[in-house]
Order: sequence, then structure tokens, then C-alpha cells
Amino acid sequence: TDFDSKKKRKVAEIYQALNSDPIDVATLRRMAISEGGLLTDEIRCKVWPKLLSVNTDDLPPLPGKELREDNKDYQQVLLDVRRSLRRFPPGMPDDQREGLQEELIDIILHVLKRNPQLHYYQGYHDIVVTFLLVVGDRLATALVEKLSTHHLRDFMDPTMDNTKHILNYLMPIIDQVNPEVHDFMESAEVGTIFALSWLITWFGHVLSDFRHVVRLYDFFLACHPLMPIYFAAVIVLYREQEVLDCECDMASVHHLLSQIPQDLPYETLISRAGDLFVQFPPSELAREAAQQQAERTAASTFKDFELASVQQRPDTVLRQRFRERLRAEERLRGEERTKSILTKPRTNRFVKLAVMGLTVALGAAALAVVKSALEWAPKFELQIFP
Repeated sequence: TDFDSKKKRKVAEIYQALNSDPIDVATLRRMAISEGGLLTDEIRCKVWPKLLSVNTDDLPPLPGKELREDNKDYQQVLLDVRRSLRRFPPGMPDDQREGLQEELIDIILHVLKRNPQLHYYQGYHDIVVTFLLVVGDRLATALVEKLSTHHLRDFMDPTMDNTKHILNYLMPIIDQVNPEVHDFMESAEVGTIFALSWLITWFGHVLSDFRHVVRLYDFFLACHPLMPIYFAAVIVLYREQEVLDCECDMASVHHLLSQIPQDLPYETLISRAGDLFVQFPPSELAREAAQQQAERTAASTFKDFELASVQQRPDTVLRQRFRERLRAEERLRGEERTKSILTKPRTNRFVKLAVMGLTVALGAAALAVVKSALEWAPKFELQIFP
């Protein structure tokens, strides 16, 4: 069939990218973003480490049980993991599931022990269990540690200020696409808290079908750290009629939006989220989001993904960015000349999105991100949220 032949071509292209020297990360990103994602868990075991720049030849040893002794997070992690039964495949034997739950606890405690600047949050285990089920405990430990010090970094601060800031991008995205839905939600005063569990678990907590979860993880791992909030926006926009038919009050709209449909057209929504990211990049939305909170976020440091040390904080990166400001502004003028090309919708969408993701990750040309970081930086003292 046509589907089988397309799948075979895609698998061949993925392995060709993996076997090239150097590894063709741009193609791997494009494969992860495009229809069907990375197709199988066997391929994910090979590609996810490349997307996160994790060296699989130098994995840390498996964490030991001694991590549980006198650990301030142990009891909370234990409670959350015990409640995570539905995150394991239905029909899995109890002893196998219980063994995986023990591994899940150890991975979380290991990452927190090695990175004391990170703070556990409820929902973190929903992300870790996804990696555990796909790649196994040892590789999951390495991938989760890299993810926690980069993409998830803002969720792991002592306060939720940075998480709230990321949520602040949701309404500006909706406003750009559908002002009627935006104004209705504003009138209902529903806020964005309905999307909190979506964001901090990468939708792992709210989607019942594991295939849909790993498909989204393919997409998010290949893209900018703010892509999950773009995906949240396209879910709301997809439900436009339901929203507008709802009673215009906070309780009704919050109840509707917090009950996420399980039969979403995922490939269509992934494609749409990619379009919106290209058309309305974070730099164009930053000022509106920053009116509510201006803080350091992963979005401002993703340019340094490959270069940042494990302990490096985003505010350190921003200080370095100021020292490079003249050079960045010069490069931004060049960016303006190509902007009209980048923002044309639909044309070679996955290629553009993969290239943008790659250039941001490798620090080659993340000009919009640098610009938005420079815009946020002077407002560091602004604290709208108590």
C-alpha cells in the first residue's frame, strides 16, 4: 500500500541520517516533526538521544536505592508514582508494573540528587514514565536529566513564576488566529490554568493513548521549548465552536477546556502548531506575554542547548547575551531581510520548522530568540505575580 511504502521510505531516511558522518540531526528533526513522527519505539531509542545531544556511549550508572534515604522529595514522588497506574500499558502484569514504578522513583531521585537546583513538581513523573517505557531505565535517566536542565527547566524552579510566564503565551497566540475566541475567553475570565497540566506533563497526564503521547514527544523534542504552548493553543482553536457555544462564565469554560478530547486529529494539529510557530514566533509574542511577567525562561536559553553546562542558569546566559548585543542586533538586521520568506505559511513547512529547531538548538542562528531575550532582560525586576 501507499502508506506502507511511505513508512518504509521514512524508516530508510531516518537510518540514513543516523548512519551519516556526522549524524544528520536536521533530517532527524524533520522526521520527528513530519507526519507519523518517528514511527516506532525502536527508532525513538536511537533518535531521541540525538535530538537531546546525549552521548549513549557514556551513560551514567543505574541509580541505587540509597537515594531514598533522607530524601526530601521521596514521599511525594512515591505518592505520585503509586497513583500513576493508568500510565502503564493495560494488561501489564502487576509485578512488571511494580518493577517499573520502582525504576521510575529511582530515576526521578537520581536526577534531583545530581541537580540540586531542580525542584520536583507534581506531573514531572508523567514525563519521566514516558521515557522509561520507551527507552528503558538507564537511557531514560540520561535523557530526562538533559531534558530537565533544558526544556523543563522553568517548571523546576522553587516557584511557578516561569511556568506562569510560559502560560502567558497562550492567549496572544489565540488572539493572533481567532480574536473572537480570545475575546470570549477574556470575557469569561477563564485564564490559562486549564492548560497547566498539559504544559508541565507534555500532555502525558491528560491523553489516555500512549501512541499519541509519544507522537507529541517526537514533535516537542525536535522543536523549540515553547512548542507545547503552541500545541495547547491549537487545541483550543480546534474547539472554537464548542467554546463559543459555552456559557460565558469562568466555571463553564474552564470545565469545557480542561476536559481534553481523546479523538483529536493529532497530525493536523501538529502541522497547525508548526505553522503558527513559524508565522508568530515567540519574539513577536514576547512583549504581550511579558506584560504579565518578565522572567528568564527556557525560551531565552534554547540557543545555548548544545553549549550550556548542566548547571548553567538562564540569567547567566542572558548576561552573556548583553555582552554580545551589538553583534546580535547586526545579525537581526539580516534576519529581517529573510523574515518574509520564513513566515510564508505552508511552503516547505516541515523543512523550515526543522531548520528553525536545529539552528536554535545548535546556536547557529537563533536570532528571534535572542531578540526576545534582550527584550525581556531589562524587565527582570517586574513581578506581577506575588
